[in-house]
Amino acid sequence: MTDTFPTHAVPATVSAGPTIWIMAGEASGDVLGGRLMAALRAVCPGVRFAGIGGERMQAQGLHTLFPLRDLAVMGLLEVLPKIRHLSRRLDQAVSDIASRRPDLVITIDSPGFTLRLLRRIAPLSIPRLHYVAPQVWAWREHRVREFPGLWERMLCLLPFEPEFFARHGIEARFVGHPVVQSGADGGDGAAFRARHAIAADAPVLVLMPGSRRSEAPRLLPVFGRMLAILQNRVPGIVPVVPVAPVIADIVRRGVAKWPVSPLIVTDVDDKHDAFAAADAALTKSGTSTLELAIANVPMAVTYRVNPLTAAMARRLIRVPYVAMVNLLSGHRLVPELLQERCTPDLLAATVERLLSDEGCRSLQRAGFGDIRTALRGPGVDPAQAAAAEIMDLLGSVPARGTLPGPHPA
Repeated sequence: MTDTFPTHAVPATVSAGPTIWIMAGEASGDVLGGRLMAALRAVCPGVRFAGIGGERMQAQGLHTLFPLRDLAVMGLLEVLPKIRHLSRRLDQAVSDIASRRPDLVITIDSPGFTLRLLRRIAPLSIPRLHYVAPQVWAWREHRVREFPGLWERMLCLLPFEPEFFARHGIEARFVGHPVVQSGADGGDGAAFRARHAIAADAPVLVLMPGSRRSEAPRLLPVFGRMLAILQNRVPGIVPVVPVAPVIADIVRRGVAKWPVSPLIVTDVDDKHDAFAAADAALTKSGTSTLELAIANVPMAVTYRVNPLTAAMARRLIRVPYVAMVNLLSGHRLVPELLQERCTPDLLAATVERLLSDEGCRSLQRAGFGDIRTALRGPGVDPAQAAAAEIMDLLGSVPARGTLPGPHPA
């Protein structure tokens, strides 16, 4: 079951509720924001929204201050050319908040931008909530010292995060991971094969190059060269590339010369059907690994960034694995082929094994069951749990105009 939230407007008969300024900085945050806005409207029909978001948040009535794609940049060297533009967008967001004086500011993930925003608006004495804990447990742990005073409440998605932040004297509340309500496990594989005329015995390989404009162009060429190897080893292989609509054109150009033409999927329901039809997947690191685990799709994880970015990251990373499924399971449940190991030959060999070795697939699927349990949170769906935390915060702060002085930055 996937999200089917309608576009909403506050009815004239509903008294005006709180104004919430909410922002996401990338596609995954937009999905989170859309679900959260729907959950908030369910418990507070008069709530009003302003801020920055994509299609999911706009479907919930948000008129975005500027396009979400302006912020979706990843990697130190990839960010550098856009610093001036990002700085202007930050100024614009701060100015909008200052003029609107909302009852609450919610920032979702994207710490490179959102934490700067939270610090800049501290003098306004508007309550702030950050949704999705910065992954300082993975790298640059010293940054945790910068967090006190940035928010009144932080909501996290991973079950081990509250304990980590508690060691640093910071409260974090686990609300469950939204991937469990994504519908990733509700696809119809037979319908997908029928819809796209794929034989019942044809091996289907899902390829996920990332949702950012800076990610996909790095992985698509190596995926294409991998398929040139696999087409001889795995006859009839059908590659499927699920992508966010915002980068669909980039992906279409990137796969134009692939030796095996892929199916490009932009619809969420079609993506989940593709998961159900898939025999294996090759994905970039990130939330996509959790989506595939929820859908029970055996996978390998790969990633490639600018070499200098990778060299700097290696000096800072403090966790044994990059793939979230491996971190949650506590061992190398799925293969990781990162940076210099992200080569056509290694990827082809790994995928070939996933497609041919039932024992390998079974071991992964057993581990995925434990991960699904760990991600479910405190008994209600994650968006509802997050909405309850937000309403509790709104109820615990003084009315607007009587707030205390600025928080320390």
